[in-house]
Amino acid sequence: QVQLVESGGGLVQAGGSLRLSCAASGSIFSINPMGWYRQAPGKQRDMVATITSSGSTNYADSVKGRFTISRDNAKNTVYLQMNSLKPEDTAVYYCNAKNILERLKDYWGKGTPVTVSS
Repeated sequence: QVQLVESGGGLVQAGGSLRLSCAASGSIFSINPMGWYRQAPGKQRDMVATITSSGSTNYADSVKGRFTISRDNAKNTVYLQMNSLKPEDTAVYYCNAKNILERLKDYWGKGTPVTVSS
């Protein structure tokens, strides 16, 4: 079992920045990769960024150059630094972890809302 707790969401003006954090607990030794997804009202949940235990990253085209995902293995925490935020970034952001010992079973946090005002 893996537990994920997100923090750091909120309201920000367009052009501003936010930093999301996701703390993992439980069977953390088998987590790989971890990442962030987002879901806007009425839309499907989409990948934002992922990071492996070795530090390899992957980003959605819409956030490349603006968002940075990082991972502190000692703290079992993943971060998402979001800069130059746009109103279209407004969504609930979910932390995700895949458990390699459970055939990449997905674990999700409860989500943290991000609202970007124009």
